[in-house]
Amino acid sequence: MINKRGLQSLVRPASGLRDDAATPAFPFGLAREGVHEIAEAAYGDAGAAAGFALSALKTARPGIWLWIRERALVMDQGRVTGLGAAAFGLDPARFVFVDVGSSMEALMATEEGIRSGAVSTVITEARSASFTATRRLIMASEAGGTPALLLLPHNRQGATAAHARWRISPAPSTPNLFDARAPGSPRWTARLERCRTAPGQAGRQFDLEFDDETLCLRLVSGLVDGPAAARPARPADILPFRKAG
Repeated sequence: MINKRGLQSLVRPASGLRDDAATPAFPFGLAREGVHEIAEAAYGDAGAAAGFALSALKTARPGIWLWIRERALVMDQGRVTGLGAAAFGLDPARFVFVDVGSSMEALMATEEGIRSGAVSTVITEARSASFTATRRLIMASEAGGTPALLLLPHNRQGATAAHARWRISPAPSTPNLFDARAPGSPRWTARLERCRTAPGQAGRQFDLEFDDETLCLRLVSGLVDGPAAARPARPADILPFRKAG
């Protein structure tokens, strides 16, 4: 369990930031507002889900990121570290990692983190989250303006109060421009399973790539219909979540 006063003594409060666009667009507030679920598409996709969450933090507002982990998942799947976060261009010093013993404790700690006003984003790895629990998180997030990401297993199904549910799986990376034997940029397939802010977008699939030169996540076309194209020698500047043309 997190001690609120102890957490506030470690980090400074972050100011609020909201998207004022009338019509929500990709990525539908991910890591910027509300509560989003990021679920595995299949068992073993937890690494892809964590990578997707890390890449989304590039667009999060300034401040400290609170990462809460259920110990059973850590033992089964491993853990995100500061060194791994640095590979996504994130400052390890901005992370506070907390391990808890159960899903209930993870969700209670998530709510406390959201309500504390001391962090900019809360990321939580848990085995389950009830509708009531997600509803409480929504109310806390809307009251304080702090967003949350819930990383959940492949068997996550059913109703949720979360603003959106993403289903994440890994995709083949691009060929490495300098070494054919080395992996290219990380890529994911992200299906927007549910979306309360843009219900008409539910069911859409997004093919995404994290560009390790610009340190931005971008939309990529053609990953399903054909083989991945090699990255150009001099890629143009890519804005966060900009569609590759």
